Amino acid sequence: MPVIALTQGMGSLAQDIAEQLADELKLSTLQHEVAERVADKMHVSKSLISRLRSGKAGLIEGLRADRQAMAVYTAEEVLDAAARGNVVIRGWGATQLLRPVPHVPCIRIMRPLPQRVQWLMQQLETDDAEAAEAEIRRSDTANATRMHQQFGVDWGDPVLFDLVLNTDRLSVDTCVQQIKALLQRPEFAETEASRTLLQSMALHARVRAALRAHEETAEVDITIAGSGAAVVLQGIVLHASERGAAEQVAQAVPGVASVDNQLRVMATSRLFTSSKA
Repeated sequence: MPVIALTQGMGSLAQDIAEQLADELKLSTLQHEVAERVADKMHVSKSLISRLRSGKAGLIEGLRADRQAMAVYTAEEVLDAAARGNVVIRGWGATQLLRPVPHVPCIRIMRPLPQRVQWLMQQLETDDAEAAEAEIRRSDTANATRMHQQFGVDWGDPVLFDLVLNTDRLSVDTCVQQIKALLQRPEFAETEASRTLLQSMALHARVRAALRAHEETAEVDITIAGSGAAVVLQGIVLHASERGAAEQVAQAVPGVASVDNQLRVMATSRLFTSSKA
């Protein structure tokens, strides 16, 4: 069940590559629908999610936005889609979220700025090259900032990717054939171990999202570990009630068979100010 993760810049032709890959390999695609699902879970508008990601959010809404929740719910969507398999995932940090999974190729699609500017001018039916370039640079800055904040990486670092394709020199079809060839290499063969790893990562992401969505555990910052359907909760919480609630929330997540609650309660929590006190 192939899973392909693409990262992109505006005007790189990654969408064309993703669509042709999906058509030739009979895969689904995941990109725009993530915004709607994340917005629903955060109880905000889809347009706000889009503005935050593109760097167009106003100062006030940017300060008020729960970016940590957005990252948690995004990871849940991406990893769930990957665990189902047979999908091309474009953007949404997929190349970093899925990099630990050996059978998932993580690919960057790029193109020189002048060609991207021309592409956007055609899309907007405008001759204002300066405005088109400003829009692309803003998008690139937002992407780079988000990748650094969420994953601590330099978005432009080629070491982060298994393959970098330049659509200035390579046609969309050539890029597609290169990716298809990569999928056939032994390095990207799906194994029982790699499949189990991906399923575990997806389950952990669902548990983290459930904790975030629950009022009593929304603020806990813990490690979720374990393999298969067995989940291990590790870390420190401020109150015994959080410890119990975290276990209950995790146990209720579909796919979880058992919860090993190794959470420890901060002995000196009474010294800290808490909204729950």
